[in-house]
Amino acid sequence: MTHVLLKDLTRRFDDVIAVDNLNLEIRSGELVAFLGPSGCGKTTTLRMITGLLLPTAGDIQFDGKSVVTVPTEKRGAVMVFQKHLLFPTMNVAKNVGFGLRMAGISKQEIDRRVSEMLELVRLPGFEQRRPHELSGGQQQRIALARALIVSPKVLLLDEPLANLDANLRLEMRELIRTIQRETSTTSIFVTHDQEEAVMLADRIALMFNGVLQQFDQPQAFYQRPHSAQVAHFFRNDNLLDAVRKADHVETAAGTLEISPERVNQPDGDVVLTVRPEDVQLIPQNDTNLVQAKVLTQVYMGTYKQVQLDVLGNTWLAHGPVDFDPEIGATIPIQLPKAHIWLLPHPNGKS
Repeated sequence: MTHVLLKDLTRRFDDVIAVDNLNLEIRSGELVAFLGPSGCGKTTTLRMITGLLLPTAGDIQFDGKSVVTVPTEKRGAVMVFQKHLLFPTMNVAKNVGFGLRMAGISKQEIDRRVSEMLELVRLPGFEQRRPHELSGGQQQRIALARALIVSPKVLLLDEPLANLDANLRLEMRELIRTIQRETSTTSIFVTHDQEEAVMLADRIALMFNGVLQQFDQPQAFYQRPHSAQVAHFFRNDNLLDAVRKADHVETAAGTLEISPERVNQPDGDVVLTVRPEDVQLIPQNDTNLVQAKVLTQVYMGTYKQVQLDVLGNTWLAHGPVDFDPEIGATIPIQLPKAHIWLLPHPNGKS
C-alpha cells in the first residue's frame, strides 16, 4: 500500500493550463476517482502520476518521497488504459506475465503468478487463448491482471470501462472493486461517469477546467455540494436564491426554516438547494411550503419524475408512482429543513 501526495501540481501546454495547482492526498489502500467532463485535466494528472508527463510545477510523492524525477519504469505506478493494448501475437499467459519476464523472474514463478492472477480476475484456464479470442470484457480483465501481477505501488486506470456495454461495465465495476479490496492496492481511476465514480470510489476528486472543485466521499456530492456547479454535475438543478438569517432563509416564496446541522454558509446571500428525491410532492405538514406549477410528469418505473416551475426556476421532484397531478396545475410542495443545503451565492455577496 502506498500513500500518494500531489502538492501544488501544475501542467501547462503552451498557454493552456491543463492542471492548475492541484493539492490532493490519497491514503494507502484507497480507491480514488478523478471525475469530471472531457478536458478537465483528470487524464493529464494520471499521466503525471505514472511519469508519462512531467509536471510544469509541483511535486508527486509516494510514501513521502518525491518521484517526479524517477523514470516511469522504476516508479511503480502501472496504468490500465481505455484500450486494452494486449500483444496480439502473445497468448494470455505471455501477456499477463510480460512484466515479470522483463524483470528476469523465473518461468516457474511466472507461471505460478499468472495462474493466481487469472484466478483473481475470474478467468482461470485462459492461459493459451489469444487476445482475438476474448470478448472486450475479458480483454480488459487480462489488461488488469497484467498490471496487478507486478505488484504496483499505485494502480492507475484511465476510463477502463468506457468501451464496454452496460452489462459488462456493471460486471467490471464489481470486479475492480472486489480486486482492489482483496489486494489493498492504492488505486486511482479516471471517469466522466458520476454513477461509476459513486459505485467504485472511496473518495471522488471532481475537477473542472484543471481545478479541483471538491474532494470528498461520494455521498457528500449529493448531500453537501460545494457549489451550484458541483450540484449540477450531480444532476441537481433545484436552485433558489435566498438570504440566510440565523436559523431560517428568506426567499421570494416566503421564509423557510433550515436545520442547524445543515447550516454551512454565513448570514447573507446564498443559494438554496434540495435534491429531487428529497422534495416532498405530498406535504406532511404546513412547514416550508412553496407553490410550484406542474410542467411535466414522467413514469420512471419505481417513481414518478415531475418537472416543476418554482418561481421561474425549473425543478425536478420524485414522487410515488400513483402521484398524478394535472399538467399546468399549481400545487404546494414541501422542502424539508433537514434536506435544505445552502450554497455560496455566485455574486459572492454576504
